[in-house]
Amino acid sequence: MHGGGVYYHDSGSRSSMIAGNEKCESYLLFHHETVLGNTSRAFLYFALLAYCFIGLSAITARFFRSMENVVKHSRQVVKVDPLTGAETIEYEKVWNYAIADISLLAFGTSFPQISLATIDAIRNLGNLYAGGLGPGTLVGSAAFDLFPIHAVCVVVPKAGELKKISDLGVWLVELFWSFWAYIWLYIILEVWTPNVVTLWESLLTVLQYGLLLTHAYAQDKQWPYLSLPLERSERPVDWVPAENISYGRVNKFHQEYSEVLKDEEEGSEQIVDILKHSESMEGPPIYHNLPASDVSESSSHHLKSGIILEEPSVLAIWKLQFVEAYMLERRDSRKLNNMCLRLARIFWQLLLAPWRLLFAFVPPYQIAHGWIAFICSLAFISGIAYVVTQLTDLISCVTGINAYVIAFTALAGGTSWPDLVASKIAAERQISADSAIANITCSNSVNIYVGIGIPWLIDTIYNFIAYNEPLRIKNADGLSFSLLVFFCTSVGCIGVLVLRRRTLGAELGGPKIWAWITSVYFMFLWLIFVVLSSLRVSGII
Repeated sequence: MHGGGVYYHDSGSRSSMIAGNEKCESYLLFHHETVLGNTSRAFLYFALLAYCFIGLSAITARFFRSMENVVKHSRQVVKVDPLTGAETIEYEKVWNYAIADISLLAFGTSFPQISLATIDAIRNLGNLYAGGLGPGTLVGSAAFDLFPIHAVCVVVPKAGELKKISDLGVWLVELFWSFWAYIWLYIILEVWTPNVVTLWESLLTVLQYGLLLTHAYAQDKQWPYLSLPLERSERPVDWVPAENISYGRVNKFHQEYSEVLKDEEEGSEQIVDILKHSESMEGPPIYHNLPASDVSESSSHHLKSGIILEEPSVLAIWKLQFVEAYMLERRDSRKLNNMCLRLARIFWQLLLAPWRLLFAFVPPYQIAHGWIAFICSLAFISGIAYVVTQLTDLISCVTGINAYVIAFTALAGGTSWPDLVASKIAAERQISADSAIANITCSNSVNIYVGIGIPWLIDTIYNFIAYNEPLRIKNADGLSFSLLVFFCTSVGCIGVLVLRRRTLGAELGGPKIWAWITSVYFMFLWLIFVVLSSLRVSGII
């Protein structure tokens, strides 16, 4: 044991430590943590783990908002009529929605796994064996993405509301590459070079992410010979639907927060911003400060509301984020007659206050079309996910639970929590189910092609140059068994989605009773995967 922080031990030494009733000598921040009993430490670390999940949920909501601003950015295009020569100005989206789902949404929500595995690979340089954050954790994350997240998304729509995949062709392409990712992983570990990863195998793994992007774009654009001949229903024009503007909320906002900037030069108020509010996020409405091009593009729709607002400065918006962080009671809470419920809400806001204050430092997503907030949100997600992995390692140390069991459950759930929150928000806010379900399938692909591919590439390049040796993988047999269970249970999951499409006409929503039955079924599949995989790695089966 050295210095501070968590240090990893192999499963054998950890098992002997617990068997001998010795205390775990690893700690999170202070060495005095080891004075506590293992039971007290386990309770403390589980509580901190749950609190980190709350933080991941909060920052992912901000990440999703910033991504919305990135995706809806449009550019001005001048088109010339070939017959008359007349010029017309049109606005087209910069981002293709299929590519946005695979790259921004899936890559962003999978960033915890990617960053942690990459950091682990860098720390593991010089070791012929792959680090602990290897394929086992990623397969557990895939199962969490496929089953619990589907279980949440299917019940999110309001009772009777149906949300279906509008572009089945793109989804089938994403689904194919998701399943192929795990078939490819099995081929590497069991067929071509058992228990070993070569430089070329790791390079091919990373390059297949580019093939996924290309194939999905070809399907979206209906390229001949490269796309499936499937008709698609009419897709919404906007990635997220326009929201109704409430006069009451506008007045309320200006009464409580008069952080607006008057146009002194013209001496009149200008329409330069559009009020946006999501029911999924608490607090006062947030202003989207649009560039002139976006105002022109959307004026035909939003000017009908007749709302004329002053342009708030970026600093005023940023200040508002800190004001929100300190608000422990909202207006709707003050109107509650039930004092117990009101106190419960205040306690919840008090619990969230440290996270709100920390995330208030993320710049407003009105800056640079949301790119700065997008990058800062990813940095916070990565930092929290790193703490999650430290806590799960400590839980394994103080409880004696097999590290792979924790990887399949707590670690997979912790690093996949942004996936769950992002898919839930997409299922709530978007008209179709494309992004909610695409985030699940694409995240599984990203986990393998990027989350495993890049760390493997780093280690194999170093081993090839330094030792002229490949990278070796431990516990390949247990991983192969987990892959087999994952394939069988995933077929049951996809089969139910297809059945819902054929009977109800949509993958998400519908009658609440059937939505909840589907949700329970998906969770049952996840339990089957976790139990069988845990029994296998524990040597019971």
